[in-house]
Amino acid sequence: MKKLVFASALVLAGISLAGAPKLSAQDDQITIKDPAEFNAYQVSMGMTDPKSQASAIEGFLTAYPQSVVKKSVLAQLISDYQAANDAAHELSAADRLLQVDPNNMGAIYISVGLKKSQCGRTSDAQACDDAAALAQKGLTAPKPAATSADDWTKMTSSAYPAFHSAIALDDIVSKKDIKAAIQEYRTELMLYPLAATTGGQGLVDTLQLAEVYAKPDARDMVLAVWFYARAWNFAPANYKAQIEPKLEYWYKRYHGKLDSGLDDIKAAAAKTLFKPDDVVVKAAPTPAEMAHDALQGDPTKLNLEDKEFILANGVQADVDTIWNLMKGQVTPVPGIVIEASTTVIKIAVTQDAKDNKTADFIVNLKKPLEDKDVPAVGFEFKAQPLSELDGTIDSFTPVPATATRAATAQIVVTDGFIQAEKKKPAAPAHKPGAAHHTAH
Repeated sequence: MKKLVFASALVLAGISLAGAPKLSAQDDQITIKDPAEFNAYQVSMGMTDPKSQASAIEGFLTAYPQSVVKKSVLAQLISDYQAANDAAHELSAADRLLQVDPNNMGAIYISVGLKKSQCGRTSDAQACDDAAALAQKGLTAPKPAATSADDWTKMTSSAYPAFHSAIALDDIVSKKDIKAAIQEYRTELMLYPLAATTGGQGLVDTLQLAEVYAKPDARDMVLAVWFYARAWNFAPANYKAQIEPKLEYWYKRYHGKLDSGLDDIKAAAAKTLFKPDDVVVKAAPTPAEMAHDALQGDPTKLNLEDKEFILANGVQADVDTIWNLMKGQVTPVPGIVIEASTTVIKIAVTQDAKDNKTADFIVNLKKPLEDKDVPAVGFEFKAQPLSELDGTIDSFTPVPATATRAATAQIVVTDGFIQAEKKKPAAPAHKPGAAHHTAH
């Protein structure tokens, strides 16, 4: 699985583990009776440089593995490794503290955060599962008797949202349970004060909630639009530029077109985290209505994706209109190679076809290619500045919609050819065909 584009982007979150619940271990009132051990303890705990102190503490723990102050020493060791930006040793120290103090909320929080970070970076299922298991443990950990109710509330108000976030990420990456992830993200976000969702992990997971609502397994385009809009409002500028195309895509996909209604959604989402019932996104026209509307302008100006949409979704009269314009025309076929041989190249042209890794155009080549010239799967043919793959439209077959993709059409192209010179004007022999390229 690819890295999660936004959830693993801690730059957007502005997050660090410095805000972890206080690492507490009730060793402060314990007296070290052995003078040698006491002196070693004082030396190791009295340094100012984190790296040096971490090294000294490791030496102390090696010399006195069963020290009565082991909890406090390990808590300090975690802080030193954190200050030294040494995540691997920080996690090791946290694991050791949990071995002697299994319910230490600070150590659980830090371990969850580090393992979740590894999960987000690498999509390693074991790291994700470990983070989620520790998070579940943290959610049920009892309040220590020596911790006041106020201090416990402060600890858990930071820790519990982070725990639900880790469980949600595990649901996505390892468990493949998108509906469960949605519930965890919603639970997490409800734990934050509203202001906390405009930055940090609250903002990151607002965006993650939009992402999971856009997934096929639990798709809700209205809520995807809402949470993309909410995240867009507060994201840094460089992330706005990445979020806005997604926001516009799903708004247009549901509503049918971009209009001022999207600005209304953005304004409403800036005020509150969860969509109020009185905020309504009007559904798009039916596919047949959209296909008919697309033909109301100049149909020769439609792009290839729009033409295919009409073939797949239009009423028969509209299908006939667009097909009469397409059939027999030489056209560029820009898209991603799904399959290729010396005689046939299968291309994903529309975004749906690319997302589903299916071919919606089959290009039968006029002349066989040499084996070395067969394009690799995943290669992308461009349409500009010169089309790289051309052919004559011959026939099409409607492909009904499924649970995960919209209706489409598979179009067969004959006499296909690849431009020999991609960066120079086409050879004279190709000029007659090039005259037809305006109809895409």
